[in-house]
Amino acid sequence: MQSWSDTALPTIPGAGPPLRLYDTADRQVRPVTPGPTATMYVCGITPYDATHLGHAATYLTFDLVNRLWRDAGHEVHYVQNVTDVDDPLFERAARDGVDWRDLGTREINLFREDMSALRIVPPRDYIGAVESVDEVIEFVQKLLASGAAYTVEDAEYPDIYFRADATEQFGYESGYDRATMERLFAERGGDPDRPGKRDTIDALLWRAARPDEPSWPAPFGAGRPGWHIECAAIALNRVGPEFDIQGGGSDLIYPHHEYSAAHAEALIAGRRFARHYVHAGLIGLDGEKMSKSRGNLVLVSKLRAAGVDPAAIRLGLLAGHYRRDRMWTDTVLADATARLDLWRRATNHTSGPAAEDTVARLRQHLADDLDTPKALAAVDNWANQALNYGGRDPAAPALIATAVDGLLGVQL
Repeated sequence: MQSWSDTALPTIPGAGPPLRLYDTADRQVRPVTPGPTATMYVCGITPYDATHLGHAATYLTFDLVNRLWRDAGHEVHYVQNVTDVDDPLFERAARDGVDWRDLGTREINLFREDMSALRIVPPRDYIGAVESVDEVIEFVQKLLASGAAYTVEDAEYPDIYFRADATEQFGYESGYDRATMERLFAERGGDPDRPGKRDTIDALLWRAARPDEPSWPAPFGAGRPGWHIECAAIALNRVGPEFDIQGGGSDLIYPHHEYSAAHAEALIAGRRFARHYVHAGLIGLDGEKMSKSRGNLVLVSKLRAAGVDPAAIRLGLLAGHYRRDRMWTDTVLADATARLDLWRRATNHTSGPAAEDTVARLRQHLADDLDTPKALAAVDNWANQALNYGGRDPAAPALIATAVDGLLGVQL
């Protein structure tokens, strides 16, 4: 599947400290230690609706990681999937009277446009579930052969499930107790009441073919992939086991990320799926959780159509720390627009205060678990000094603009 247009990153003089990020599994901020090529897998969209600010906040978080790695001299192998075979896609297509493939294509194209407008550096590998079906089939065969998976005793629909107890370390990523797992499994796409399952939280690996649903032939019966095995297969086959970061929104911690890690670890004999599990907070609107069911999504494409500068959208989302759930309001957007104007006016001057210390602070704050509020404040301080007191360094405005572009993705 084709990714979106690439974003050229400028070279910024100097270097920053090593990146440290909060690891969900270890419950602490600790160093990220990639080799010459840093590796990252981030879960992509299910393309049944347009890109909203929750999506944007997640992909912006990992865009910062990508930029910091590149600034440190790493090559980056970034992989992102598209769940272009899933129940919500089929349901929306049926509701709207369109083919599910046409709906998926339309929304993927809009997602690409939104990501390009937001200057998100594209993944090297952008892989749809449809493209990875053969990989999933191979992995399901291996899990069945090892006893980590089983077929339900259902003559009509012999679905295949993953045993939650197939790996000794199951549950380490989320740290949730059994009651929390059961609740979230039911709330987030699980099927605890499916007859024939050995455990209510066993996760679907392969859904046997049903009438009016797409399916693919397989040695164990025609059907289609489950959600979690799709990501396990795509990640293992692109970046291999123990890659540097598995990322996504905090609502994916369980069951999706817990199970994709468990599927992979059952295949690779217990080694940790990713070295770091990193999750972004959720975005609400005016005090309420933002969701499709509430009808209160703020769409990136609609903001752009209304004339909102994508750089202001980035700054509005960067104003809060990535791990916090936070609200999008008119005030957030107004403040971001004002900040963008401040920075542009300051960097348009022919000279300004020396900028090296500000760039160092920008790198330092971002390397400290992506502390964007402090990073933005450092640039604010320089911009206010430039406008209120001036400065004698003719290279300073360009240096600030270059650093803000390269590290924060905001073009001034």
